[in-house]
Amino acid sequence: MNKKQVQEYFSKSEVHYCQVAVCDLDGLLRGKLMHRDKVLKAMDDPFGFCEVIFGWDVQDSLYESNQGSGWDRGFPDVKANIDPSSFRVLPWRDGMPMLLADFSGSNVEICPRGLLRKVVSDVKTAGFSARMAMEWEWFNFRKDQPEVPLSTGMFGYSVLRAGQFHEFWNDLFSRLEEAGVPLEGLHTETGPGAMEAAIQHAAPLDAADRASLFKLFVKELAIKHGIQASFMAKPKAELPGCSGHLHQSLWMKEQNCFSTEDGSLAKLQEYYLAGVLLTLPDLMPMYAPTINSYKRFASRTWAPTSVSWGVENRTTACRLIGTEEESRIEFRVPGADANPYLAMAASLASGLYGIKHKLDLELPETTGNAYEDQKLKNLPQTLNEATQKMKNSTIATELFGEAFVQHFVMTREWEVAQYEKAVTDWEISRYFEGI
Repeated sequence: MNKKQVQEYFSKSEVHYCQVAVCDLDGLLRGKLMHRDKVLKAMDDPFGFCEVIFGWDVQDSLYESNQGSGWDRGFPDVKANIDPSSFRVLPWRDGMPMLLADFSGSNVEICPRGLLRKVVSDVKTAGFSARMAMEWEWFNFRKDQPEVPLSTGMFGYSVLRAGQFHEFWNDLFSRLEEAGVPLEGLHTETGPGAMEAAIQHAAPLDAADRASLFKLFVKELAIKHGIQASFMAKPKAELPGCSGHLHQSLWMKEQNCFSTEDGSLAKLQEYYLAGVLLTLPDLMPMYAPTINSYKRFASRTWAPTSVSWGVENRTTACRLIGTEEESRIEFRVPGADANPYLAMAASLASGLYGIKHKLDLELPETTGNAYEDQKLKNLPQTLNEATQKMKNSTIATELFGEAFVQHFVMTREWEVAQYEKAVTDWEISRYFEGI
């Protein structure tokens, strides 16, 4: 919808309130219910949203060192801009409308949705458009017994499981489409209660909105079915983790730039892919933002462990798939805990960097098992390693600016610090009586 259409909707609707949400750096949607009169006013005059969204972590603990927010600033309201194109109606909330917003002013440089918007603008300036889509994997547990998975056994692509829980599956497919998050496919994954959904592709900002809202909507719908949904990257050590595969292609005048008549690698795709692979180690926290993210990267678990690419190869970081108009890159590094706005911004900016500099794809294709190729460069092993790499990266600063990199790195360093001072169950089990 555009602004006029949203205004017409509220003028004719009997609904007097609207859910308005913004996305924080951890990928959580934070928001408030707003009266429709205030929403309509905010279409012309940005509304105020507390600056603390940039000043706390996933558990609302305030950062000790923070340039984006803090006690010394008094946590004022900052201006947020409602995007009318994000309008949708949530049928399971009695038809309540919902809109997304992003920030302007002094905080625009550290706003995830705003960052992606800037990258999309850069892509347009370069003469291209892009199509993107996320695949999310997640685990489902019984709400009244959160330690018990929804189903038992390792049963990927199970038709039986789909039949057992068809009410939930049907709700996901139909309700999500009604709410503007149409799915391409839905199936069980390997692991008790594991599922995967592929969201239909769209322009980057819309694709990121769909991906972000998908997590929220799945959790809400799951609760209605007595289910608790988790998008942790690695909730169980003995099981494969949960991915957030990112599909992407670049277009020019309705023509897929990754498409060739003979199925070979198009030159623009080669540049794009070279950029993604070159910058991958420098931008890793934007794809894998938590401590838990790095426990997913293990050999033979369907998650990549190296900087690598291959045609139809699920052991590599980048899998090239599709032919002609469907030609695209499936970027397999992001996990289910990734912030889709940041992951898409990083990948798209990296690809554009490769095109801008006409980078040669020096890394040869992996045609076999990337897990066993000793010549490949390993991905960072921990969040701390990845964060320090990004902190010292000139490429990261060139792509996203000093303000964003400094602030985002600070938030990841904070995450590492919280982990390092925690006493875990593993430590208690190993050392309580062991020394």
